[in-house]
Amino acid sequence: MRYPQGGGLTDERRQFRERIRLEAAQMFADGQSNGLVAKRLRVSVRSVQRWRRAYEAGGEIGLWSKGSAGRPKLSDQLFAALEAELDKGPVAHGWPDQRWTLARIRTLIGRRFHKSFTLSGIAQMLRRHGWSHQVPARRALERDEEAISGWVKETWPLVEAPRRRSGPGSSSRTRPASRWAQSRFP
Repeated sequence: MRYPQGGGLTDERRQFRERIRLEAAQMFADGQSNGLVAKRLRVSVRSVQRWRRAYEAGGEIGLWSKGSAGRPKLSDQLFAALEAELDKGPVAHGWPDQRWTLARIRTLIGRRFHKSFTLSGIAQMLRRHGWSHQVPARRALERDEEAISGWVKETWPLVEAPRRRSGPGSSSRTRPASRWAQSRFP
């Protein structure tokens, strides 16, 4: 089932549905049929069948709400441990350079916490905790900043094409008329 704007159920709505499932548990205990339970609670028979299986497997506890589907997979305590691992740097975890990528963070989470995330899920989790993505500037090791700034100040102005004049007389319509036009139209 899809929900508007990508959201799930609110806490109130989840509690409401849980109360309905627990009412169904009372009806199951009384021996009522799936069809009757569905009719009285105004839900589908298929939902009642699913609830009955959960009830038979785990009792009323099996019908309790599992919480928000969008809840983070890493608790605050585990995320703090992840931050500590990230602070150690990628080299400490076996990568050859000092760049954390989403794929590397996913591998680290899998190794350290035995949990699986998508790359977008990792990006969302990091943003939720105040992290931002940063892309390193790619520059040659041999780059000479002094030579570059000198070239920009001294050589570039000589090479650069002169700009057109602006102001009156810069448009072709405002140029002085040719001698032929001047002689024909005095």
